[in-house]
Amino acid sequence: MEANLSNVRIALHFLQADSDVDEDYLFLQPLDLITKDVYELRRTIKERRKNELKKTKEKELDKQREEAHGLVKDREKQVRKREREKETERTEEKPREKEHSYHNDKEVDTNHEDQKNVRNEENGVSGEPMEISTTSTSQIVELTSCDVTILEGHTSEVCACAWSPSGSLLASGSGDSTARIWRIGDGTNQSSSQNGPAGEIVLLHVKAKTNEKSKDVTAIDWNIDGTLLATGSYDGQARIWSTDGEIFGWSFCYIIGELKSTLTRHKGPIFSLKWNKKCDYIVTGSCDKTAVVWDVKTEGFKQQFEFHSGPILDVDWRNNVSFATSSTDHMIYVCKIGETSPIKTFSDHQGEVNCLKWDPTGTLLASCSDDVTAKIWSLKQDKCVHDFKEHDKEIYTIRWSPTGPGTNNPNLPLLLASASFDSTVKLWDVEQGRLLCSLTGHREPVYSVAFSPNGEYLASGSLDKSVLIWSLKESKIIKRYTGNGGIFEVCWNKEGDKIAACFANNVVCVLDFRR
Repeated sequence: MEANLSNVRIALHFLQADSDVDEDYLFLQPLDLITKDVYELRRTIKERRKNELKKTKEKELDKQREEAHGLVKDREKQVRKREREKETERTEEKPREKEHSYHNDKEVDTNHEDQKNVRNEENGVSGEPMEISTTSTSQIVELTSCDVTILEGHTSEVCACAWSPSGSLLASGSGDSTARIWRIGDGTNQSSSQNGPAGEIVLLHVKAKTNEKSKDVTAIDWNIDGTLLATGSYDGQARIWSTDGEIFGWSFCYIIGELKSTLTRHKGPIFSLKWNKKCDYIVTGSCDKTAVVWDVKTEGFKQQFEFHSGPILDVDWRNNVSFATSSTDHMIYVCKIGETSPIKTFSDHQGEVNCLKWDPTGTLLASCSDDVTAKIWSLKQDKCVHDFKEHDKEIYTIRWSPTGPGTNNPNLPLLLASASFDSTVKLWDVEQGRLLCSLTGHREPVYSVAFSPNGEYLASGSLDKSVLIWSLKESKIIKRYTGNGGIFEVCWNKEGDKIAACFANNVVCVLDFRR
């Protein structure tokens, strides 16, 4: 070893002039110097340096995950603190409520007939804000097992679901490190376990002997023709999958989905992910405080946007080249591919901005926040166009109605729905900037809301384990389904005859709206 040491050292200087040779010796063992020539030693150093770099990156990812878990815990503490403050306020206001109860009851009775309908048959919205409750349940249809298809296969909570734009495929993403694509037929009451080639395609985000906790599927989105599904994961990677697959296994058969590409750039969990309409770009938002635009054709990143000072919670495309991002730092940025600075900044929120959505024309941007407000923005001004403050607790998500300009229902007015931890869903008249009605059927925080394709119905899902379907024209709940776990997301298929809901008890349920 001593005899060859000087020769090896000189050779390494020539072969690796751009590196620190003394540092390279840390990767070698005495036996390496005796048994390997210079070229073999060089390969050994490269391999071991690569492994060391991999370990360093894994430590950085673990640190990011710990920060993300800390963020969730801090958020839960804030929610509990605000709930205690609200409870104190209610206790103090009880004497005043009793004092004025007779007057208030009289007002409600007087205005009840004037506030009956959310929309009129001619042009939609009219009347003062109203509250729709479930005090009378005689006309509510309780959906039973005959009306529901229960899809089993996931082994952890299902946090996301989305119908394919092109047909009867339903995608779901779970904490079990898989996404699944289910083939849904026209019938109902299908077998509760959809295993086998005809039932589901499993998209594996983890290999054997890998830490599954880092592979939770956090976001899913279909391209516009339903041929590709993009997924975002807790490991910081985005993946693109084909709807094709191959049969895997012997006695127990299932279909493994085809992974088309893996997009690696983020250093923390991906919280949001969206295709643009042209389907040539995907944008992802991450806990690492950055948004990345990916070129689908080249399978590489197009541009990374580093404007936020906190984790990015949501992203949404305005058109094929510009999009908006929201963050825990209370800020909203409108970004454009090729630009190194935001083309617009909105800073009026006083809390984490949980969700944002462009209207169907890309003219107005809606956002909702932990500051208990929903806001409407325009690129033409810095301050918000409307500031909706009628919720009592954090607003988790918002959705635009598929009505008004740029939709298939242009003669109906444009509405915004907001779902809150105060257990209500509220509908807003965007043109007039006012509350239209408050839907008060849930008993726990509402995590998801979705309009039917024709804009006549609304579905909502809550931690109270129930899916409520509302008729906006009749101003009432018409159907209800109660499952066995909290509901994280609800969505309609393109025909408007099925509603999917994903549950905390590891299942996806498909409700038949025709029954």
